[in-house]
Amino acid sequence: MVGILLLTHAPLGQAFITAVEHVFRGPTECFEAIDVAADQDINQVNELAKQAIARLNDGSGVLVITDIKGGTPSNCCNSLAAEGCVEVIAGISLPMLLRAITYRRDTLDVVVEMALAGAQSGAVRVDNRIRVGPG
Repeated sequence: MVGILLLTHAPLGQAFITAVEHVFRGPTECFEAIDVAADQDINQVNELAKQAIARLNDGSGVLVITDIKGGTPSNCCNSLAAEGCVEVIAGISLPMLLRAITYRRDTLDVVVEMALAGAQSGAVRVDNRIRVGPG
C-alpha cells in the first residue's frame, strides 16, 4: 500500500489527518503528517521526513503531499523526490487527499494521478443564487 506523508505548514497537516479520521470514521494506516513550524531548521525537517518515509514505505512507495509550492515544506521535498520511491504533489486539498487514500492500494503512479484528479474535480464554484425566469 502506498504510504502518504503530509509535509505542510503547521498546523495544516494534523488538521487534514483529523478531517480524514472524521470522513473514514477512524485512523488511517500508513498515513502521517509533519507540521513545519515557521522557524524550524530545514535540515531537521528533512531528517524527520526521511524517517517518516522509511516508516511508511512498505515497498509500494510514498506520496508526499505539501501545501504550497515554494514554501519551506515544499522545498524540503526536492531532495525527497530524488529517493526514487517518492512522488511529491503540492497544493493539498481534502478532495485530493481523500482520493489518494481511496486509491492507494494501486501503484504510486496511479495514486498520484487520482489525487490530482480529485483536486481538479473538487475545486468547483458553488452557485446558489436564485434563478428567476426561463432557463
